[in-house]
Amino acid sequence: MSRIGKKPIAIPSGVEVSVAGTIVNVKKGNKTIPVETHGRVEVKVENNEIVLERVGESKESSAFWGTYRALINNAVVGLDAGFQKSLEINGVGYRAAVKGNVLELQLGYSHPINYDIPEGLDISVEKNLIHVKGADKQAVGQAAAIIRGFRKPEPYKGKGVKYTDEHIVRKAGKTAK
Repeated sequence: MSRIGKKPIAIPSGVEVSVAGTIVNVKKGNKTIPVETHGRVEVKVENNEIVLERVGESKESSAFWGTYRALINNAVVGLDAGFQKSLEINGVGYRAAVKGNVLELQLGYSHPINYDIPEGLDISVEKNLIHVKGADKQAVGQAAAIIRGFRKPEPYKGKGVKYTDEHIVRKAGKTAK
């Protein structure tokens, strides 16, 4: 039995939730995040809470129960507070700048790397930190992972792009005899 699926989701003020068939629409202002449940769980909105119930008694339905509860909760939290990932650039000559709707990165290659900022995300740069913000948790994490993937941190000097809370395990270099 899912421990996560049992918990009701509190709806904060300003966030509206509506259920249309198998789609749960979470709305705040002019932003809407739809969550498709494919009929695997029953969703009910009761006295400022979202309650999910299983359909069937199989192990699979229990897994979907917790998964869809987490997805709907991420949509509610994303519209209410938003999600953020921060990346740190380490290396001589490594820098980043936002130019219009493009993040331009100089990461030691012979050419600059241009990353088109996805719709719905806000990317800002201050000194050697890149902040990725947005309402969709999956989109924020994916954008941060793509940016990190342009130059992953290497274990000898720690140069590259890393998450601010990531710890790079350093290796010892060559030693002379």
